[in-house]
Amino acid sequence: MSTSRPSWRNTTHDWATDVDLGHLARIRENPVEFAPGGVRHLILEVLAHPADEAASTGAGRCTVTLHPDGSVSVADEGRGTDTRFDEQGRPVKKPVMASKDLRFFDDPGAETLPDGRPRRGMSVVAALSEWLVHTNRRLNGSWTQRYEHGVPVTGLEPIVGDGATGTTVHFLPDAHLPPLADDPHSFADGWPGLVVTVDDRRGG
Repeated sequence: MSTSRPSWRNTTHDWATDVDLGHLARIRENPVEFAPGGVRHLILEVLAHPADEAASTGAGRCTVTLHPDGSVSVADEGRGTDTRFDEQGRPVKKPVMASKDLRFFDDPGAETLPDGRPRRGMSVVAALSEWLVHTNRRLNGSWTQRYEHGVPVTGLEPIVGDGATGTTVHFLPDAHLPPLADDPHSFADGWPGLVVTVDDRRGG
């Protein structure tokens, strides 16, 4: 059903804000504050989303792939990112990549990730990545969208559904961020109910 965007209730993000340039700039100007530990922290920020869903449903699965070009993809088998249709029938994806997570970003008491650092939201990952591709498969349609430093450079591009649901976030972290230095299998720790598989393709 198509409804008016102003009527949509904000829970995690502001549906009226497609892109918050000031918010993204603040993150890019303060990478040490928002991504302490570099690439590892970005991966944990992404994993927190399927972990949320696993906590609410009792179980979940996802795969972290470390690619030879330095990029990382996290693919889960959840319901996909919330996508609705406006009054003109156009798909609108919740702006998780390009706007503030209302639950965590400015909350000094926000939950911590397994690295002991505050959770800020997916926009941190997008803002501190050269590029990020968000592929979203839901029962009401499937789309992909590309971002560069958090700013969308494409619209929602429809892709053929395969009957499965879930989200894949593929990103190339900024080169100045500290690289992943510890055992990548440590990502499997600290996520009750979420089974994390690591596919390390980086070679020797």
